[in-house]
Amino acid sequence: MSDVATAERAEAGGRARRQRPFWKELPLLIGIALVIALLIKTFLVQAFSIPSDSMQNTLQRGDRVLVDKLTPRFGSKPERGEVVVFRDPDDWLKDEPTAKPNPVQKVLGFVGLMPSAEEKDLIKRVVAVAGDTVECKGTGPLKVNGKELDEPYVFQGNTPCTVDDQGGQFRVTVPEGKLWVMGDHRQNSADSRYHQQDKNQGFVPVGNVVGRAFVVAWPLTRWNTLPVPDTFGQPGIKGARP
Repeated sequence: MSDVATAERAEAGGRARRQRPFWKELPLLIGIALVIALLIKTFLVQAFSIPSDSMQNTLQRGDRVLVDKLTPRFGSKPERGEVVVFRDPDDWLKDEPTAKPNPVQKVLGFVGLMPSAEEKDLIKRVVAVAGDTVECKGTGPLKVNGKELDEPYVFQGNTPCTVDDQGGQFRVTVPEGKLWVMGDHRQNSADSRYHQQDKNQGFVPVGNVVGRAFVVAWPLTRWNTLPVPDTFGQPGIKGARP
């Protein structure tokens, strides 16, 4: 057989391979996409659905936020003012109804293409970190290391502190490896204040933090970033951190 004939047959075989029907390639492409999505969810970014009104008006029930999971893996600790997603420290969600996703929702939630309906996570704002003393007297303002916080993110009509005897009035110092978190809707948030009798005394272990919420991704009409408010950058507020 001549070299020309051999080349022609090789070229024809190449064309045949290149013309493989798309429907045969589709399962492979879907599999690759799912693996990539799972890797992104596991190591980089995860979607989270806001389950309650405790972070209004910063976040609305049903908003979808994207959570940075990569930064904590490199040893970065949550900072004051950040909005963080964290695993339930000690049955904070025991009275909340359990979602019952259908099989498609389970698969999409598992790979990170939509928020998982089964994960028992919470979302709050970090107001104090290890070494900080945080306190509420009367209706406020909230103080961190003696500095009064100007909190424009607090829900309109709420006071920064809540006058009650269930935890709304407090003065605590945050232990090493822990956080003090509060919701922006102060009079509608079962946060650190109201779990001071649990095994962590209301503090959230840093190891429970899934990541920082950095953007509202859905609905598109509410797209917005979630920066650290300027009030947490005022002089002197960081003096007590180890």
